[in-house]
Amino acid sequence: MSLKILIVGAGAVGGYFGARLAASGQGVSFLVRPARAKKLKALGLEVESPLGNLELAPDLVTADRLTESYDLIFLSVKGYGLDAATEDFAPAVGPDTLILPVLNGMRHMDRLEALFGRHRVLGGACRIVVQLKGNVIQQQTPLQTLIVGQLDGQVSSRLQPAVDAMRSAGFETTVFTHIVQDLWEKWVQLAAVGAATCLLGGPVGAIAEAPGGVETAHAILKEAADIAGAAGFPPSKALFESTAALLAQRGSAMTSSMYRDLIDGADVEVEAILQDLVDRGHRHGLAAPLLQAAATRLFVYRGLTLKSTERAQPSP
Repeated sequence: MSLKILIVGAGAVGGYFGARLAASGQGVSFLVRPARAKKLKALGLEVESPLGNLELAPDLVTADRLTESYDLIFLSVKGYGLDAATEDFAPAVGPDTLILPVLNGMRHMDRLEALFGRHRVLGGACRIVVQLKGNVIQQQTPLQTLIVGQLDGQVSSRLQPAVDAMRSAGFETTVFTHIVQDLWEKWVQLAAVGAATCLLGGPVGAIAEAPGGVETAHAILKEAADIAGAAGFPPSKALFESTAALLAQRGSAMTSSMYRDLIDGADVEVEAILQDLVDRGHRHGLAAPLLQAAATRLFVYRGLTLKSTERAQPSP
């Protein structure tokens, strides 16, 4: 069964998943801004991958021409682009539309539920290593996994066509009946590694080898885990211990997406990954000084470094 799928966020992740879905016979359109549409019309979309290369002339739509509803909306924007994206794709949400976000944190879930209703929103996360170079999406490893689930823990007949579509495109897709717990666990790990690498200024291995590095990283992890527990989603012992071990690995070159964006002079998902977690802790009476310090460091970076007119300009 072919689905009508709208990809929101035609960057590396959305572009890759959308290209593979289109190649598998799904009815895929990419929601893009006019400037991106112009480039993609001229150059097309190209995937370089160990699983096989792909060239695609994508079906493109801009927000002002979005008039039809879709079966599935695959949402892969950065956290700071969420509000603009929801406004853009709202006309594509019909009575039977499902929205599958693969964003970080949980702020987007609250936003999507409030706007479109809990019954339309799926929980989702992906694991894939891709980067965008011009019009070329480069996949670094064969890894391409998805987890997906209904927020009520059920597996209804509405979900199965979306799962079948993902699997038909070659994605290893697992349906979870406890998706909200899994998203919180992913958030705890992401926040811990992100805060540690950004606050302490280096990869995991350098932090582990520095005096006090492991202790500081573990304290950051505990803050994140305590907040998740207070919210009703304590991370499993296995997740906590594996993350603690990861943060203690000497010689590890592992960083976080926020740290890489920081080094590249790009915008960072500080609101979704760190500040929202800190704010939720405050609502439960928990202080998180190390997470807050990491978030504040990134807000300062944004104010001083980013040149976009949509961001704060550098101080004179």
